[in-house]
Amino acid sequence: MGRSMRCRAIVVALSLVVSGAALADDLGLEVFTKIAQPSCALCHTLQAAGATGAVGPSLDELAPDRERVVRAVRDGVGVMPSFDGQLTPQQIEAVAEFVAKVTARH
Repeated sequence: MGRSMRCRAIVVALSLVVSGAALADDLGLEVFTKIAQPSCALCHTLQAAGATGAVGPSLDELAPDRERVVRAVRDGVGVMPSFDGQLTPQQIEAVAEFVAKVTARH
């Protein structure tokens, strides 16, 4: 395989990774705003989702990591119900990745 073909293959592979990440972000946002019932946006503030809920903690301020979000969504915490059984494992992972990514402190 020539250099030109290798470069094209790398570009294609990178675009698939980027589009896969965008799809995961889209699913995470969708779970946060629409799929989970009640909606995460109803209770939590999260700027990236346009959410201004005031019942639960502001996720922008809390900036939880992915694992913390997975546990909270799967098991519930405080007055927050468990979404285990309502959301698929893929949806829970997607919303956790989304929240962790958009709230990560740089």
